[in-house]
Amino acid sequence: MSPRAGHTGHPPRTLAFVESPVQLLNVLEWAHLHGLQGARPDALPSVPAQKRRTVAGGTPPAGAELTVVVLSPTDPMTRGQLRRMADLARDEGHRVRWEEARGGTTAPFHTIGGLAGSLRRADRIVMGDPFSRYVQLLLTITRARDLVVVDDGTATMEFVAQLARGERLVRWHRKGGRRGPLDLLFAPVSASARRRLTPAEGRRVEVFSSMPVTETPDGVTVTANDFAWTRSRFGPPRITKGADMVGTSLVETGVVDGDRYLEAVRGLAEVHGTTRYFAHRRESTDKLHRLAAETGLEIVRPDLPLELIARRGPIGRTILSFPSTVVHTLPLALAGTGVRVAVCDIDPSWLTETASPRAQGFLSGVTGTARDVHRLTSVAALA
Repeated sequence: MSPRAGHTGHPPRTLAFVESPVQLLNVLEWAHLHGLQGARPDALPSVPAQKRRTVAGGTPPAGAELTVVVLSPTDPMTRGQLRRMADLARDEGHRVRWEEARGGTTAPFHTIGGLAGSLRRADRIVMGDPFSRYVQLLLTITRARDLVVVDDGTATMEFVAQLARGERLVRWHRKGGRRGPLDLLFAPVSASARRRLTPAEGRRVEVFSSMPVTETPDGVTVTANDFAWTRSRFGPPRITKGADMVGTSLVETGVVDGDRYLEAVRGLAEVHGTTRYFAHRRESTDKLHRLAAETGLEIVRPDLPLELIARRGPIGRTILSFPSTVVHTLPLALAGTGVRVAVCDIDPSWLTETASPRAQGFLSGVTGTARDVHRLTSVAALA
């Protein structure tokens, strides 16, 4: 599919905002599908993308149509993965602009001020997290009439459903909780963002997702992400005989009790003889140290999103996971390799007292709508 022409007659000036490695991965997938390949003079089919490097901050390649703006978080693990993904984006010929968006009290003002001109000139805005206050604020500045939301994992399912129902934009694990002072202060900006993300005359909205979309808002174009870019650039992987496990940040977000989570991980590892645990980038160091000490698992801190790590290999013949984005994305990224993804449901007794009232239903929906996965109703069912 070729990129659409802008309303001014030139190729559309596309500005993408990302705050996580997965968001940047999915911007690359979206650009690949729409033909925004930029200039890749060094790219040879036989050379793996992860082995090429471009100097950060160098002159953007001629012909690049996409500028990726990284609104960098402060978490070291996320920053490291984002820098690796930024290298891959540059290897694809795209411009990358790294913003220390959270580097101090005045950083947001400098970031927004520096981006204002580009925002006003952009014909198309691509965003990875419509729930982000940063992104919502930037949407009040742009005049772009072509808006694209790329996958940010399970949050994409909730965003589309909320947009379809005309609800305020709020992350699923916070839904049902009391609105704090900052939420109330930011409410007008959030409401404005929701209006901008609602299709209207002269304004197009696209959702690019590998997640199941059951409630499609009127006028929204839903485009499937099948990880074609990932499969074309990485692998196929070497597959080992054992099983690997994928970690989750459900403890860190206050949804699942830490002790119950550790028991579940231990049970899965014992039944399957699992030796490696791929940590989620948001998992705390203390929790991971405890997992290693009490389960004997080797804790792996990936330097790229798991879809790329798995595709690059080596990877276990079975991948164990709890309800998360990867139960939808890994079968697509690993299509044709013979790797099996098995997902273990979250037992209601694992939830914390402060978990959102709809957490159990949402997590069950994440698992139940996953395609090409083996579903495990409980840890005991693994035996």
